[in-house]
Amino acid sequence: MHSDRPDFITDKITLFLSGEHPCSYLPGKFSQEIYAQPLTRFNNHIYSQLIYSGFRRSGELVYRPHCKYCSACIPVRIPVKDYKPRRSHRRILKLNQNLEITRCPAEFNTKHFELYERYVNVRHSDGGMDNPEPREYMEMLTCHWTETEFIEFRLNKELVAVAVMDDLEDGYSAVYTFFEPTLTKFSLGNYAILWQIAETARREKKYLYLGYLIESCQKMKYKKDFAPMEQYIDNRWEDLTN
Repeated sequence: MHSDRPDFITDKITLFLSGEHPCSYLPGKFSQEIYAQPLTRFNNHIYSQLIYSGFRRSGELVYRPHCKYCSACIPVRIPVKDYKPRRSHRRILKLNQNLEITRCPAEFNTKHFELYERYVNVRHSDGGMDNPEPREYMEMLTCHWTETEFIEFRLNKELVAVAVMDDLEDGYSAVYTFFEPTLTKFSLGNYAILWQIAETARREKKYLYLGYLIESCQKMKYKKDFAPMEQYIDNRWEDLTN
């Protein structure tokens, strides 16, 4: 058990339970979430505390799965100082060593949106994310009460990936990554995580929060490859291997 919990929240928080709806990750199942809304204004301290407690954000909505008959979504994080890349990750790092990386503010960028559009139309064509609008794109990735960065990855000057990450009190949250869907050999999604692990350590933060691991979902189980990893179970963080 880990005792590195950020300072407790002093503001009251109201939790709202959503209705059931078809799960976007596991066919044939229904999902439900709890949403956090503080009675005072949201800020980065409250957000950091909620991320520590297994929540996640989409836009300005901070949520956690709360399904009646399923507990497949497991919050996970990487203690970056303990991370050691496995052989496949070393190969990915070598393959992408010539990428040019730039930090950008969380603002609308036409090139970013065009890449995002190509990505979701290929990788998420059956999940209701295809044919996005610029307003929906910005509402999903940004919010006004935390510091968000868009990290550009360029190959031969061409934009090939963008990682969106939030600055937390004890680490960073990997909010979302989208990349050129035709460049499968570069494993750009995995490389973006590897870069964020290294960047979190470089900035002397403890954890990279990866959202939810869903082992029974092929699109989400890849996160388990990033060991050592911790999972949030029964209101505490513990080693995933325990």
